[in-house]
Amino acid sequence: MLYTIEHELEGGVGRVLCVVCLWQSGTKSLRNIMKVAIRSALVAAFSLILCTAGFPQSTSKESPISADPQSGTSAPLMANQAVSTADTPKPETDPARLGQPTAKPATNSDPSYVIGAEDVLGISVWGDQRLSCICVVRPDGRISLALIGEITATGLTPGQLETAIADQLKAKEILKRPEVTVQVNQINSKKYFLQGEVMKTGAFPLVVPTTVLEALVNAGGFKDFANTKKIEVIRGKDRFKFNYKDVIHGKHTEENITLKPGDIIIVP
Repeated sequence: MLYTIEHELEGGVGRVLCVVCLWQSGTKSLRNIMKVAIRSALVAAFSLILCTAGFPQSTSKESPISADPQSGTSAPLMANQAVSTADTPKPETDPARLGQPTAKPATNSDPSYVIGAEDVLGISVWGDQRLSCICVVRPDGRISLALIGEITATGLTPGQLETAIADQLKAKEILKRPEVTVQVNQINSKKYFLQGEVMKTGAFPLVVPTTVLEALVNAGGFKDFANTKKIEVIRGKDRFKFNYKDVIHGKHTEENITLKPGDIIIVP
């Protein structure tokens, strides 16, 4: 008679198969043999469980380790952490590139700006550096250029002056197709004037739109005995009244006019 005793370990780790061949030889002998077989199966299963618990199988993928330079410990790298520095931008080290000057925009970019006396102009003629220069408009409104001579600049916009210079170059057969660029590097012709009981008097540049109140602020305020209720703005033959105390309190704001070149503010 053949008896088969199977012991299935949990989790499918292994199977202990004990085969005991028993021959019918009486009930007592059969019981003794069965006890021995069961005891051997339990000992083998227990030994296998201990071996399995001592060497666990890792089911998770470990992350690469990176060293922390400050703490001296290792830490796992994140999935989105860059490992390679091949794409890291490097600082510019080329002396030729480092020596190149950066482009500086013109002071005045308004094409409708009208050139006046004392303005500083940057004139560039492509293809001939002899004709390129930085010049100041004289009080008579003219500028002097090499190979051309004198040319009137006041009353013209930068674009109109470009055309006038190009026409002179073609008329004197200096260049057949001249390309001229005129930039206003500095505005000195647009000014307003302050006189009287203010901290700063004299001429002030009128580069951006400026009101009477802003001009008084630029002057640094009033002196002790200034009559701020009877300020006047002189524009040619016209006179405009300005009451400082009313304007700052929101009254008669129409008196706070925008200044024009040549305006004179008098604070009695």
